[in-house]
Amino acid sequence: MSRAVNVLHQVASHCLHYPDDQLRQRIPLLRRCLGEIPAKLAGGVPAVLDHVTRTSSVDAARHYVDVFDTKPGRCLYMTWYTDGDTRRRGGALAAMKSTYRQHGFQLADSELPDYLPILLEFAALTGQPGRELLARFRPGLDLLHTKLSAIDTPYAAVVAAVIATVPQAANALPAGLTPPAEQVGLEPVLLGYPTVRPMEATR
Repeated sequence: MSRAVNVLHQVASHCLHYPDDQLRQRIPLLRRCLGEIPAKLAGGVPAVLDHVTRTSSVDAARHYVDVFDTKPGRCLYMTWYTDGDTRRRGGALAAMKSTYRQHGFQLADSELPDYLPILLEFAALTGQPGRELLARFRPGLDLLHTKLSAIDTPYAAVVAAVIATVPQAANALPAGLTPPAEQVGLEPVLLGYPTVRPMEATR
């Protein structure tokens, strides 16, 4: 089952990326990978592949942006749920990068370590260490799933499938309906989307 979870995390990582031409080219391979794991574990992940397959490139891209890039409460950057737009988020990102380095996992210069597809790729490659890191963000994953379930999107099923593999952790980072904002008088830290209007997460 451990290998099956790794495969699921790898496929989910691709499914949650922006639906570009590269993803479309990988769909046959991703379907074969899903065929290697129990259908119960895969859950609704195939629905995203179906969505990208039957939807035009423009419409698939528009839907992805509408889902993840227009409301902070539905973003894929997990420290936003725990640290919001504060200086503390910078420390959290640095700690994640340190964890990645300890396991020989290299990020591209343009990648933020808390991007959920990156977390899932790390979990797929490292197994238990990656799952433990995902578990720390379980409250944020639950909140993301709640927000996605409130709209018409197949991406909710992918997050649900991931959550089913992530146990509640004793050291999980709390995630509230409104992530913390920088205190008055301090300059916010701009560390990737989203960094503004955290109150929109409650809408």
